[in-house]
Amino acid sequence: MVYGADPKDKHPMKGFPQICFIQNTVSNPNIIVGDYTYYDDPEDSENFERNVLYHFPFIGDRLIIGKFCALARGVKFIMNGANHKMDGFSTYPFSIFGNGWQRVEPQPDELPYKGDTVIGNDVWIGYEAVIMPGVQVGDGAIIAAKSVVVNNVLPYTIVGGNPAKCIRQRFEDNVIQALLEVAWWNWDIEKITRNLEKIVAADIEALIHCQ
Repeated sequence: MVYGADPKDKHPMKGFPQICFIQNTVSNPNIIVGDYTYYDDPEDSENFERNVLYHFPFIGDRLIIGKFCALARGVKFIMNGANHKMDGFSTYPFSIFGNGWQRVEPQPDELPYKGDTVIGNDVWIGYEAVIMPGVQVGDGAIIAAKSVVVNNVLPYTIVGGNPAKCIRQRFEDNVIQALLEVAWWNWDIEKITRNLEKIVAADIEALIHCQ
């Protein structure tokens, strides 16, 4: 019995290197990626980290991406290092240029900080979408191509636009709650493989009773 792709294989589709299971290529300890999450990019699918911008180690924020996520080409994650001090008249970062200007260097607690960026499980993020610092995207969400996501996205919700707005909820509230409780992405891969037909269908009772 085979149980799907090997999550430790960088390129699980033989002869198609633009698909990459990126947990095998990320080296930054502040980028955490779950099993089976892939990045699709014909230019350099292994270099996903180039899409995580302003991610400075001295800030310490993390990008956390769950399991079974599909990330399209050109997805960008803007991290907290992009933020400038905004409570004064000028947002210009004088201090980084030194030569006497360092005297106005802001303290860490004076900079806007939105926390970790967290992407749930089974999330599909479309072509060239941009995720802003500290955004939380719920399990099963879909983010449309070229969206700019500035607010949290609820589980199993489709958002799109700039700024991204809710387009629709994918399922009824009770179904979403059941899906979050089932959390099929946390099953062992043998159980997932046995029940693929139910995972890709839309019969919640069948999914609940999977063995």
